[in-house]
Amino acid sequence: MPATSIETPVGRLGLVERDDHIVTLNWVSDADDETPLLNEARRQVAAYFEGALQSFDLPLKPAGSDFQKAVFDIMSAIPLGETMTYGQIAKKLETFAQPVGQACGANPIPVIIPCHRVLSSSGLGGFSGAGGVETKISLLRHENAYPFLI
Repeated sequence: MPATSIETPVGRLGLVERDDHIVTLNWVSDADDETPLLNEARRQVAAYFEGALQSFDLPLKPAGSDFQKAVFDIMSAIPLGETMTYGQIAKKLETFAQPVGQACGANPIPVIIPCHRVLSSSGLGGFSGAGGVETKISLLRHENAYPFLI
């Protein structure tokens, strides 16, 4: 599978393409493949961190169960600068907050599918990306989505 990487304020991010879709974003890549999709993904990630991109427009195909994909869809619809709680997503899916949190943790394309915009009812909640909650805080600060942290 073609893969590439890009240096960002939250570390080196790796992007993986399969069948003309982005399938993974991780923090463990030194790949440098070039395809039209990976070049566009790199461009959009750079624009996001420069503050010039409000939402990603990339073909995504995250692996996961039907339930996880439903959570990914809701997360993808959270606008930049806004947040939701695990409980709010759970209510939309007529379930409980804990499985929503587990689905957030299973998100294979963080940042682009913005699981960092999902908070617990009592604060930040977790983050499965490299750097954990500190990275989540950095992303929320970047988006001005959690003003009292700024």
